[in-house]
Amino acid sequence: MPAANQIRIIGGQWRARRVRFPAAAGVRPTPDRVRETLFNWLGQDLSGKKTLDLFAGSGALSLEALSRGAALAVAVDRNRQLVRALAATGATLGATKLETHCAQALSFLARESRAFDVVFLDPPFIEQLWEALLPAAAARLVPGGVLYVESPSPIEPLPGLAILRRDKAGQVHYHLLRRIDGKD
Repeated sequence: MPAANQIRIIGGQWRARRVRFPAAAGVRPTPDRVRETLFNWLGQDLSGKKTLDLFAGSGALSLEALSRGAALAVAVDRNRQLVRALAATGATLGATKLETHCAQALSFLARESRAFDVVFLDPPFIEQLWEALLPAAAARLVPGGVLYVESPSPIEPLPGLAILRRDKAGQVHYHLLRRIDGKD
């Protein structure tokens, strides 16, 4: 049984490292089994990829991406304590490609101009922001980039996105969508 406020990195250079994070309401780290499936879907080697985690929480998804060689992992969370803890964890691991921001996801997306290969979208389930979040997150994808979404119910893709994979674990529905542009 995993300890409270702790995750285990499941792959890459930091495989099996345990990472602690502060207790915070609404933080629901992606379970090991789901992360394993996600990174099988993405491919284990993320060398050269840029990722954006809009509800970073424990930092599990950003740390997994960096552990697998991501060139940049931008982690955003509105909880300053979680952001500071993630930055400290990154420093301890030597994660020089981790960039942390304390911000609301939609506000961050409104001012962010970079494009990402992978965007992780895993908001607290009590928040119903899907209508605004999905198009704003999809707009930050490179052509052919992928959007990972965890939600309390299945989601339907927007125009310009296609569902590649989807599954369910307990009460969590998770999806991998690809940005499609007329030529894909």
